[in-house]
Amino acid sequence: MHQVGLHLKSGKIKKDEFKVVYIAPMKALVAEIVGNFTLRLKPYGLTVRELTGDVHLTKSEIDAAQVIVTTPEKWDVITRKSSERSFIVKVKLMIIDEIHLLHDLRGPVLESLVARTLRQIESTRELVRIVALSATLPNYRDVAVFIRANLEKGVFFFDNSYRPVPLEQTYIGITERKAIKRQMLMNEILYERVMERAGKHQMLVFLSLIHI
Repeated sequence: MHQVGLHLKSGKIKKDEFKVVYIAPMKALVAEIVGNFTLRLKPYGLTVRELTGDVHLTKSEIDAAQVIVTTPEKWDVITRKSSERSFIVKVKLMIIDEIHLLHDLRGPVLESLVARTLRQIESTRELVRIVALSATLPNYRDVAVFIRANLEKGVFFFDNSYRPVPLEQTYIGITERKAIKRQMLMNEILYERVMERAGKHQMLVFLSLIHI
């Protein structure tokens, strides 16, 4: 809404002056965000469109949209095309969700998007705000330096004290070295902890790796 407010003149939003790009890692998440943003921004007359490998937009549809929700790979393809420069230069805000995927196989794509955007800022002298989001990013200051954020005013870290429900953390050490026995022991401990709380609290169990 801050970005929208920058283009509010005489009580009217200048829709043709800006675009916001939201980059999400999965198509399912893209569709969810489109639905959420459409509902929230409809009262302001703003158009939100999905742009993925499954959903293609014509140039006129892209021009008519103020918010584009896409995947890293799709936006990478778009920004490589010189023919798309007319609307790319209108992007004033780029939001990258799950920025910790820089450490994943898709990291090079995200790096390219950030580097390309920074180069655009330098060549056009037009500011593009980059917002990076993550719930699991211990080295957030390193990422902030990478996207050239202001470390004093532009970096926000929320620890467990911001949680609406307190989170209790317990670390259990396992010294068993044999892989099969270690896995069995972990399963036994997990089962015992789950049964202690079964029927009393809601539970989510996260696994580091699932073999399918």
